[in-house]
Amino acid sequence: MSDKKIQVMIVDDSPLVRQVIAQALVRETGIEVMGTAADPLFAMDKLRRSWPDVIILDIEMTRMNGLSFLRKLMAERPTPVIICSSPAATGSEMLMQALAAGAVSIINRPKFGLKGFLEDAANDIIAAIRAAARTRVALPGQPLATAHPAASTRLPTLERMTRNSADAILSAGSATVPRTADKVIAIGTSTGGTQALEAVLTRLPPTIAGIVIVQHMPEQFTAMFAERLNSLCTIEVREGRNNDRVMPGRALIAPGGRHMLLKRNGAQYYIEVLDGPLVNRHKPSVDVLFRSVARFAGGNAIGVIMTGMGDDGARGLKEMKDAGAATIAQDEASCVVFGMPREAIKLGAADRVLPLQQIPAALIEILNRREV
Repeated sequence: MSDKKIQVMIVDDSPLVRQVIAQALVRETGIEVMGTAADPLFAMDKLRRSWPDVIILDIEMTRMNGLSFLRKLMAERPTPVIICSSPAATGSEMLMQALAAGAVSIINRPKFGLKGFLEDAANDIIAAIRAAARTRVALPGQPLATAHPAASTRLPTLERMTRNSADAILSAGSATVPRTADKVIAIGTSTGGTQALEAVLTRLPPTIAGIVIVQHMPEQFTAMFAERLNSLCTIEVREGRNNDRVMPGRALIAPGGRHMLLKRNGAQYYIEVLDGPLVNRHKPSVDVLFRSVARFAGGNAIGVIMTGMGDDGARGLKEMKDAGAATIAQDEASCVVFGMPREAIKLGAADRVLPLQQIPAALIEILNRREV
């Protein structure tokens, strides 16, 4: 196991933020603050001397905003970046643009009560840093970099917490599902999923089967993320609402902070959106969606698990396969984080393991051959 610590740079114009985060990281084994900067221009000066493994970045700063800095980083030397910013001050649209530009995650901080929040959220910040160090970012068309060797030296407290399974929302069980003309594609993803979903959905024709998606994302962003994809795709993409029909040419994204389940009325499919406890530390949870698809669509479905940290969705994909669905896992080489697909593959849940760019064609081929 490597003794190399994860080197972190904090770029924020708030001295309080820099101080509190740095103090939290000093106590953490395997992580080291290599530097702080009050704005991107100061940061770039320090980056000429040494480069961090992970950058924690505010968006709203003087002289150069964080979004411009992020885009510069990704164009010149792609680096895992965690955005730590307030939607109230920055605007959710700006944070959504940061995700699209390559940020690996966002920590939503409040506009007021900042010191207490940062102290309470120390474990979340540490978990985000370790997750970011596991990610592999790259320029378009270039191979993904190798994850940092110290990223998994010790799981933070957040990752050792007792967690709920999909049983907390929908009990395990199976039902005989007759083959129907309506088909369903269920997709689950997390870190790196914003880019992966764009790569898949923009390559699907308007006649494609109805799609239901869980992307781990804060609740302020799923609607805007769906709107952005809708502007890029020939299919309709939007945030799912309770009782929405699942129909050809439509993709429904689970709203952040709510679970989404597939349900069936006769031969037609629709979604149920509901509150409930975290499942696998997530809400929405991929396992919850996949279990509901296994139960109500069975062999009429295709399940796809893509880039993401952790194992949410692995068991659900296995349930889908056992129910007769065709299943696909994204391969390691094209994943930003191989956690979720890896765990599904280990369970024997994936019929096929494919590079990201081959998944759209595989979906079309499976539907055309009626292998679902």
